[in-house]
Amino acid sequence: MASWQAYVSSWIIKRRLKPKLLAAQSLAELRKLLTPPPYRLPSGVRITPESAGGIPGEWVEGPQPDGRTLLYLHGGGYFACSPETHRPITAAFACHGFRVYAPDYRLAPEHPYPAALEDAVAVYRSLLERGIAPGNLVLAGDSAGGGLTVALLVALRDRGVPLPAAAALLSPWTDLAATGDSVRTNAGRCAMFHPAGIEKGARLYLGDGDPRNPLASPLYADLRGLPPLLIHVSKSELLLDDSVRLAERARSAGGRVELKIWPVVPHVWQLGQATIPEARESLRECAGFLRTAAAVQIKPVHAGE
Repeated sequence: MASWQAYVSSWIIKRRLKPKLLAAQSLAELRKLLTPPPYRLPSGVRITPESAGGIPGEWVEGPQPDGRTLLYLHGGGYFACSPETHRPITAAFACHGFRVYAPDYRLAPEHPYPAALEDAVAVYRSLLERGIAPGNLVLAGDSAGGGLTVALLVALRDRGVPLPAAAALLSPWTDLAATGDSVRTNAGRCAMFHPAGIEKGARLYLGDGDPRNPLASPLYADLRGLPPLLIHVSKSELLLDDSVRLAERARSAGGRVELKIWPVVPHVWQLGQATIPEARESLRECAGFLRTAAAVQIKPVHAGE
């Protein structure tokens, strides 16, 4: 049963934000609408700005890091948001023991595809060059950042780069061609987006490029050989079928996939972890999945060592 906070948050977003996103006349207006108020970090969480692979970003660390590193790719349709806007999520992962790096990858339309993907590859390679073992490294991302996470895995595999232990995807945008039935069947139920917004975001990122390009829309990629995936998505959002079909295709390719569909909650509800119980529960489950996947690589530290 969904919490009352989930109902209220979805109602507020649907009544206040969704109409404004649909009516926005400029990119600057869209970016402003997608930028939340500043987030107050939990006690013990610290932010350290740093570049990785030439890409600016920030480390987010909690009071008790456990040796695992998480590369987090923020959402925002490839044209909005930043590591700062997604600190509610990265700080939560840091509180679960991960040392989190969130890159400020280049945004469209100033930097269209494949800029975001090339930045993500550069950051991942840099983390490996720093001595982080692939088995101690995990990925996560939301919305466009979730799609970018899968595209990164495909690109790394194709380039012969060692893959991370696992990845968690939060409402991932995996089909920029918007062919899923849920884009239409959930148009009235989705708290945040209208189908026209999906098309607009795809054009900003791709220009005249093919929306079925597998490194922009990883739903169409060869998904063989990828690490375990955990996917969390809302039952009522436009991008539901982006997750359902990705899970089906990854399983068909021999991959291990866990898919959980949540009722009532809005798109990327994890950003509301301060007020929505399902957000905190989702992040706990994601952290547990990623921690377990990397567990065999972590050596315990004994007294006196």
